[in-house]
Amino acid sequence: MCRKSFVLSRGCLVGLVLLAAGAPGVENGPERSINRERVLARLDALALIGRTPEGGVSRVAFSEADIAGRDHILRLMNEAGLAVRVDPAGNLIGRREGNVAGLAPIVLGSHADTVPNGGRYDGALGVVAALECAEILRERGTTTRHPVEVVVFADEEGGLIGSRGMAGALDEAALAAVSQSGKTVGEGILALGGDPSRLAAAARRPGEIAAYLELHIEQGGVLESRAIPVGVVEGIVGIARWEVTVEGFANHAGTTPMEYRRDALLAAARFILAVNRVVTAEPGRQVGTVGRLTVEPGAVNVVPGQAILSLEIRDLSLEKVRAFFARIRRESEAIARETGTTFAFTALEETPPSPTDERLRGLVRDSGRELGLQTLDLPSGAGHDAQMIARIAPVGMIFIPSVAGISHSPREFSAAEDIANGARVLFSTLLKVDQAFGRL
Repeated sequence: MCRKSFVLSRGCLVGLVLLAAGAPGVENGPERSINRERVLARLDALALIGRTPEGGVSRVAFSEADIAGRDHILRLMNEAGLAVRVDPAGNLIGRREGNVAGLAPIVLGSHADTVPNGGRYDGALGVVAALECAEILRERGTTTRHPVEVVVFADEEGGLIGSRGMAGALDEAALAAVSQSGKTVGEGILALGGDPSRLAAAARRPGEIAAYLELHIEQGGVLESRAIPVGVVEGIVGIARWEVTVEGFANHAGTTPMEYRRDALLAAARFILAVNRVVTAEPGRQVGTVGRLTVEPGAVNVVPGQAILSLEIRDLSLEKVRAFFARIRRESEAIARETGTTFAFTALEETPPSPTDERLRGLVRDSGRELGLQTLDLPSGAGHDAQMIARIAPVGMIFIPSVAGISHSPREFSAAEDIANGARVLFSTLLKVDQAFGRL
């Protein structure tokens, strides 16, 4: 195996050539549909760009490492025979033309930027696998009916910036926001070769993309725990967030008897338990989280007079999110009566769910079955560029297992065989979409 080395030996190069060999066309069989060692080597090489001492990757959007990573991918796109450009939103796009005039492109891709000291697979897997699909088409001399585009979206981790631009949802306020790199988003787009003054030219209208497919690590532990190699993503969950303010009364901790206290922190603790109880009382994949808590005055000898908490609920159904919130709010009213406190809820945001396309889900399942791979339908609890592209085109997402469910961490890991299986399913689904879409 040459996976752990970035300087390929002569023997390993011969192996790569043999793996890539075969008669042109699709008839080589599913096990020959991708060059596994090339995919793994490219993931490893990309992980060196922005590598951290802890073994993670820091390619924060618009940073020098991010730009270097995109330059590396651009060179690979050119080698794969793609026509490469950067759109005004900063998205890196490589295109291979189809042979039927007038058909919209099938778009494959993900992002190459990372969180600080993140993992090597989040985003990068989807980019490398999409590029591999283009490589195999070139090596086989196969021309699809539709054009095929490989896209590296700009600044996914900072707020789906590039995909928002492609969906026509990037505004002046977003451009003025300061990114984690220290640049404003507008400055960052310029650094990537985009042009924020021409954002309208980056936007695509419904119908201008035939379908969008994205391969991604699950970033959770469901597939691994069930030993299922392929996830068929039902959609990206809706998210609602509130700030919860609990008002009690601050008083001396030594002189205030327990029965006379109006302890805001005690009420907040009961509220946190209530959130967990309500959300887990009903079967489903909904989640509820209190991730932040501040207490005033925050002294060891003062009964807390105020607590401010975050509340977040996620589910594929926004109606369910709202129903859970209503139950949680009723629980807070009971807690308030029993503790002599008050609860106030301030709505912060509500993001609707983004369902994937039913036809694409079916084609992903078909690809898995033909490859002998078990699949599982499941939602994505994290945001992805697909949720923005879903506003303008049918989208499909494929998940592979994340070991121990760890992501956004140097310990993020997916097994080589799972990576290869995901790339095979992506390529197979691409070919199915190319034949099916435009005729439906």
